[in-house]
Amino acid sequence: MLKTVLFAAALVGSAAPALAQTAPVPAPPHAPAHADMATHAATPTIEAPIKDLLAHEATAAVLEKHLPGLSKHPMLEQFQDMTLGQVAPLSGGAVTPAIIEAIDTDLKALPAA
Repeated sequence: MLKTVLFAAALVGSAAPALAQTAPVPAPPHAPAHADMATHAATPTIEAPIKDLLAHEATAAVLEKHLPGLSKHPMLEQFQDMTLGQVAPLSGGAVTPAIIEAIDTDLKALPAA
């Protein structure tokens, strides 16, 4: 019986240091989807999420010019947090590199907000 108690105490004693050495994994720092939304409002780019481009009248007009009906697309909620480049391979050919380039050119021509 004494051996069992000593063995149990030894197990508990040896497990405690091992547990004490296991530090919890720190949580990753929280970063918003787009860290500097004000910058994108002032200088919109094709790297901005689609919802950010649709949120401003001038940039929304550029998107509608090249992708008519985008703002009313039934799947908008599913892809609004993506960039045009991310949506392109999923678009079935509706968003092409040429369209993205044309949108980029028009966005760069807009005056800074």
